[in-house]
Amino acid sequence: MGEVIPAGGDGALKEKTARLSVASNTFLVATKLAVGVAIGSVGIISEAIHSAIDLIAAVVAYFSVRQSARPPDECHTFGHGKYESISGLLEAVLILVAAVLIINEAIKNLLGGVETLNVDALGAGIAVMLLSAGINLYVSSRLMTVAKKTESIALESDAWHLRTDVYTSAGVVGGLVLIKLTGIVMLDSFVALGVAVIILKAAFDLIRRSFEDLVDRSLPPEEEARIREIINEHCTAVISFHRLRTRRSGPNRFVDLHMVVPRTATLEEAYGIVKHIEADVKGEFPRTSVTIRVQPCTGEDCLACAVLSACPECEHLTLHGGPEKER
Repeated sequence: MGEVIPAGGDGALKEKTARLSVASNTFLVATKLAVGVAIGSVGIISEAIHSAIDLIAAVVAYFSVRQSARPPDECHTFGHGKYESISGLLEAVLILVAAVLIINEAIKNLLGGVETLNVDALGAGIAVMLLSAGINLYVSSRLMTVAKKTESIALESDAWHLRTDVYTSAGVVGGLVLIKLTGIVMLDSFVALGVAVIILKAAFDLIRRSFEDLVDRSLPPEEEARIREIINEHCTAVISFHRLRTRRSGPNRFVDLHMVVPRTATLEEAYGIVKHIEADVKGEFPRTSVTIRVQPCTGEDCLACAVLSACPECEHLTLHGGPEKER
């Protein structure tokens, strides 16, 4: 008893937002690379590399949200939600590659003592980095808003990438300003190393989150606790539940449990309780599949079942009222 709520209009919204990320990253890669090479700034070039990786990640996110929006089929009966988790993992690997490239370039400059930076052209570098920060702040805010609305880990990952770009762009701007004020060109490489450290942290955080979905980790404790509360609202002295299990697959949640009802309960009564629980869980957690296995109480000396059998007039009150209880 359960179904995944289809993405519906959310799928089109996610695709549109993912395309915006692809377009903005394409523009920023070209702009940063041109200015970075022109003035010889390893800091700006490192940001161009970062944006290039973000562009690849945005393309991966775009195709993953398209796939995850597809309805369940014969080969994927639980839907395609894990495409988004795989996308998050691939994006994390790409971020690690970007960090390694940046660190390699910065260390080469430090050890070689090569001063390639054109100090006289720093104004152009500062301008392009400020432009980058502004564009990424806007796009990441759009991505995060849609990600929260549609519960898309792929778009949320992309949003965090761009939000990281905002911070690193600000760091590069600060480094360029200090170089302009002090004339210490080596600061450019140190700023690049700082950018790499921030990128590495984002990559490890994303790897952890993606793996949690791929290995079917339970929902966050606060979500699972709320689901228990919703189910408990339907429990009485003679109705209980156990073996609650939860997991996530991209934007979709899966909840299954066993519900124990009196031996005297009819199929119609049990089905009614199941539908109420499903409706209440989905009302608070959209895109959730709720599967409930109903089983009769098997206790030989179950006083509640005995009371129900002996007193049919009390059946309605006993089934639908009474203290909360979990077995």
